[in-house]
Amino acid sequence: MYAIIQTGGKQYRVQENDELRVEKIDAQVGDTVVFDEVLTVGGDKLIVGTPLVKGYAVTAEVLEQGKADKVIIYKYKAKKDYRRKNGHRQPYTLVKITGIGEGKAEKKSAAKKVEAEAPVAKAVKADASMKKDELLAIAKEMGIELPAKATKADILAAIEAK
Repeated sequence: MYAIIQTGGKQYRVQENDELRVEKIDAQVGDTVVFDEVLTVGGDKLIVGTPLVKGYAVTAEVLEQGKADKVIIYKYKAKKDYRRKNGHRQPYTLVKITGIGEGKAEKKSAAKKVEAEAPVAKAVKADASMKKDELLAIAKEMGIELPAKATKADILAAIEAK
């Protein structure tokens, strides 16, 4: 199985156990990195994203942080006494691909469940001592539609009913 991922403005074709140099990533040696910008997944069946394949992610382990060999930049203009010499070492991160799979979709669904439970937790705290504005906000988060002239008691009853 292989995947085409995008990181650092470049695209890479990767398989499990591949080692590759990517643009510097803010991670320590030994950390696990997740590339969630997967463009294509291939193998028995080809899956092409539009532009990304939803639910797929590539995990990798950081092996090394380093700098590439020096590249010399030399500017010169004939007969003008103009010479400039400059060097550059591009930082990189060496990673080893540890897995290609559908790991990202589960994390997103878990986050949605937590978000859905939050208004319910607020509703449990809803009581008559709260202001009408606060109760309206809780009802709105829960998706409860109320008439324009709803009283505080009506709002509490609607929250408790849901």
